[in-house]
Amino acid sequence: MAEKRKSEVAAVEQAVGEQGPAPQDSVSPAMLAPAQKMPASKRGAAAKTVRARRGSRASPDELPPEHCAPEAKPTDGPAHESYAVRALVLQGGGALGAYQAGVYQGLAEGGIHPNWIAGISIGALNAAIIAGNPPETRVAQLRAFWEYICQQPWLPGLPVDLLTEAAPNWPEPVRIWFDSIHAARALIEGQRGFFSPRSVTDIWGRCADAGNASYYDTSPLKATLEQFADFDRLNHPREMRVSVGAVNVRTGNFAYFDNTRTRLRPEHFMASGALPPGFPAIEIDGEFYWDGGLVSNTPLQEVLTAQPRRDALIFQVDLWSARGKLPHSLLDVAERQKDIQYSSRTRAITDVMREQQNYRRMLSELMKLVPPARRDDPAYRKAADHACDARRNVIQLIYRDKSFEGSAKDYQFGALTMHEHWASGLDDIRDTLKHPHWLAMPGPDHPFVTHDVHRGNGTGE
Repeated sequence: MAEKRKSEVAAVEQAVGEQGPAPQDSVSPAMLAPAQKMPASKRGAAAKTVRARRGSRASPDELPPEHCAPEAKPTDGPAHESYAVRALVLQGGGALGAYQAGVYQGLAEGGIHPNWIAGISIGALNAAIIAGNPPETRVAQLRAFWEYICQQPWLPGLPVDLLTEAAPNWPEPVRIWFDSIHAARALIEGQRGFFSPRSVTDIWGRCADAGNASYYDTSPLKATLEQFADFDRLNHPREMRVSVGAVNVRTGNFAYFDNTRTRLRPEHFMASGALPPGFPAIEIDGEFYWDGGLVSNTPLQEVLTAQPRRDALIFQVDLWSARGKLPHSLLDVAERQKDIQYSSRTRAITDVMREQQNYRRMLSELMKLVPPARRDDPAYRKAADHACDARRNVIQLIYRDKSFEGSAKDYQFGALTMHEHWASGLDDIRDTLKHPHWLAMPGPDHPFVTHDVHRGNGTGE
């Protein structure tokens, strides 16, 4: 177990070595340039401007390094407003994604509005709806989107209100049978406005177009996304930064599509959720992409490694739990395999990033001991690129399986189940926000902290 943990951490350490690009910002690049590139006469004025705009913790006589731009500002308002980055990070998980919609509703109720949303697969679709609508209509549009795609295109389902009232009294075998019918219908019929089955000849024939090699056709999803999301609004990064992950089929490389670097279209979100062999690869600018979950199902790393490093409050919403019971049947094995595969080492990522940020903070403290006369030395400037006192607070919410769920839970899109997932997410975030001190800015001794309502208070250790 210890060896597995070491290899897991090593993999994450290698992955987080590459730093992400800086988002757009209102401060000009000249103000963020390394001090040695600026005439000495201009450094003082530039430093004052940066401190005034950013509320930086940099000392009065030095310019903050370009790779670290903490922006905490004293505020009399809610604790979350002190963070420069307020991110919502959404994992992939198919039908379980309604849990994320419930979490977002609870955040909106609490007056917490993210300025960065990152998603994979179904998390990317939720991100499109959230970023593509104004704050006052996001929850309603999320609800309308989920109600729409959770309907089968053939025979209508039973009234949701009646099911919601009766389902808690059903014996577990009845509930398992009922859910299996909805999972089977998804496989046979598809889901309205989402995906539809291909003909047998299309499935087994050799496709001239690589975008047709799949069991299902997802072309209806493009119109659905355009119906529920305004892509002109979505492409305003100063309103909300949006990042979605996918995998280049030809190279095998992971790619993030980000509205600070390119104009996002429905195809970018469809690509993030194109899980083979069920869904086809999506073509974008001559390349084909599959679901980002094939490489990493959790976009947390993208947010944590982005430059400049800033104070960040991150709500990480996972749909798969790395922890679980020992399976005792083949059906249990199939479910547990998915949980482990798609949980994407979230805990290992936070452990590595916590250790890394502690080192950056210690380096920042050590650099204060260097005499001012030696601070133009190239070694000092090189160290400044790595030193940082930014604070990170990760609030983790992980969907907890119900006893009657099985390996089909990610494609069981029944309306009753969707409402239950949504309610679970709403309950979990409401319970989390009952601890307002969890949102407070971490202290200098522990600049990276995590909290999880299902695991107690969390830790900064």
